Amino acid sequence: GKVHLEMRLNEVITENGSVGQHLVVRIIECQGLPLISGQNCDPYATVSLVGPARSDQKKTKVKKKTSDPHFEETFFFEVTRTSSYSKKSHFQVEEEDIEKLEIKVDLWNNENLAQDVFLGETRVHVKILRSDHIHKAWYLLQPKGNGSKSKSDDLGSLRLKLTYIEDTVLPSAFYTPLCNLLLKSPDVKPISASAGHILGDICRERCEAVLPTVRLLLHHNRFVPFVSAVAALELENTQEANTIFRGNSLATRCIDDMMKIVGKNYLAVTLKPVIDEICESNKTCEIDPVKLKEGDNVENLQGYVQKVFSSITQSSSSCPPLMCDVFRSLRNLACKRFSADPHVQYSAVSSFVFLRFFAVAVLSPHSFQLRSHHPDPEISRTLTLISKTIQTLGSWGSLSKKMSSFKETYMYDFFKSFQEDKCIEKVKKFLDEISTNVSKESSVLEDAVVLKEGEVQKRAQGRKRLGKKNFKKRWLRLTNRELSYHKHKGKEALCIINVKNIQAVEKLDESAFNRKNMFQVVHCEKLLYMQAGNCVEAGEWLEVLGPVSRCNEGRFSSFHPSNYSGGFWQCCRSPSSSAPGCKPCTTTVLANLQLDIDCDRETERIFSLLSANDAKLQNMEDACASMAVYQGPQREQEDYSKFTIQEPKETFQTLKQLRNIMEELQRQHNIRSDTAAQYGSMDNPIIGKTS
Repeated sequence: GKVHLEMRLNEVITENGSVGQHLVVRIIECQGLPLISGQNCDPYATVSLVGPARSDQKKTKVKKKTSDPHFEETFFFEVTRTSSYSKKSHFQVEEEDIEKLEIKVDLWNNENLAQDVFLGETRVHVKILRSDHIHKAWYLLQPKGNGSKSKSDDLGSLRLKLTYIEDTVLPSAFYTPLCNLLLKSPDVKPISASAGHILGDICRERCEAVLPTVRLLLHHNRFVPFVSAVAALELENTQEANTIFRGNSLATRCIDDMMKIVGKNYLAVTLKPVIDEICESNKTCEIDPVKLKEGDNVENLQGYVQKVFSSITQSSSSCPPLMCDVFRSLRNLACKRFSADPHVQYSAVSSFVFLRFFAVAVLSPHSFQLRSHHPDPEISRTLTLISKTIQTLGSWGSLSKKMSSFKETYMYDFFKSFQEDKCIEKVKKFLDEISTNVSKESSVLEDAVVLKEGEVQKRAQGRKRLGKKNFKKRWLRLTNRELSYHKHKGKEALCIINVKNIQAVEKLDESAFNRKNMFQVVHCEKLLYMQAGNCVEAGEWLEVLGPVSRCNEGRFSSFHPSNYSGGFWQCCRSPSSSAPGCKPCTTTVLANLQLDIDCDRETERIFSLLSANDAKLQNMEDACASMAVYQGPQREQEDYSKFTIQEPKETFQTLKQLRNIMEELQRQHNIRSDTAAQYGSMDNPIIGKTS
């Protein structure tokens, strides 16, 4: 529980003209008091001024049957001796008293016939009123005798960096207009006139400004169209292919944040084993002749680089579908913009997946939860050398420049051993697999990656009536190339379906065959009905089948949730067996992500960012108004040149919508801004064991 207190010092003139000082303590309320025998307690509080030769105690009234009593009682304590008014014009608490006096508040449960039960206490030093004439705060209740125990032995120091962000989140309905306006951003033409782009434009100096927008778009499956439109705008202003996506733009910031959120597990699967080996083996890998102490460490470093490089280039089957969708879009946009450059299709993808994702994770594994602690200097140096090499190996632009990106001679010499055609081909193959529709197409020499396998009940093909004989046990196996079922595990496949031919993967209604946990695989030949052993198994099959087939050509947008029997579909009663589905297919972009996103809080953060940059919004409005009215050559004002304004009227319209939404949200915040009964605000902080 916690107690809300207010303390202040008052000067008092007595009847004989002398002046004294009283400490006024107001106990306002308590919250969260414990239940007694499963029922609300009958609480009361005692307020004591304790110190040398002092033990003044007052008591509140008993409140019946409540865990959140409102006392609203005020007590007065004399803290200084009275003195002549003529001798002293301004009185303060005496130094010797203020260091020793404290207010102690005890909470009790009134038991009537039995002994009262202690609920908790808090102590506040009176000296807090030195710098704060009126002190008002919430205090957490502590066990009896708090502060009286001797200090434990000194165990050393701990350095912390704390960031405190306070959001007052309103009911969901109030955020709907702002949320909808942001989610419409990908559809706005031009994209620079959208709410999402405007937010990134006015907050470009703040690295944390993009994150709430990214999280909101991810949650609603709107990230890919938004970032594609923003990237297209950036490419319009890019003059040379070798500088593609190298700046700190809105597009690069959005994709960086997306990869950190979406690619967390991907990094763990791909890099964590080899990073753990590097950090725990403590092999010396220094190759700089100036820093080299003894021995030849080239082989150690070369071995680590080969392991990291192989882990990355063989990881395409683990790359999250959403990242593949983004890379595919970037690749297509880059090829369209620089059609004469054969390398741009690779540099557009490698500038993110190698330079901004894998290389950064190798350099700082603790920042990506690959290691719990910052590596020691020697290991950190090894990771730096590996990261440099991986950047260059993965950057197609650097490979085409014949190693000119290295400034150090020793790095140039070391990298020579990796300048082979097969190494470059591995990079190209990996980039192709994660950024094209024919993704993850393994060569004949490589084994297919098994994504899931297990026993299911398969409905026999061509059966026309219900019955147990229509279902047979089969071993279902899914790889990154094909879906197959077998009579038993390890036996020859009875049927093989290329994953590129899968057109939909959906749940099947229980009423279809009077069976639970059924799902269907729609492919070009006929429907495949399967029953999993339980609901968890069925969910896992859907989660793995959906993403692996999500980009197939001819994938259906709708499906039939039931079966076709008796001359019509049981779900929509359509008589044609080839009739289009009657229910929209499930979106599978985020099927493999478990994102814990509170959309209301993210929208509130966006509102806070917009409010904090209100002056820039006004400048942007002024710029739009000026450009729309004056049709001549634009004079580049300093404030205006910072904004991207392609269509002044469209941008102005969006700004007006933002302004109206912000005013309404601010009005709702003002209605709820009464902090009299709130805790945790600036005026009413929560204070723990110490005051």
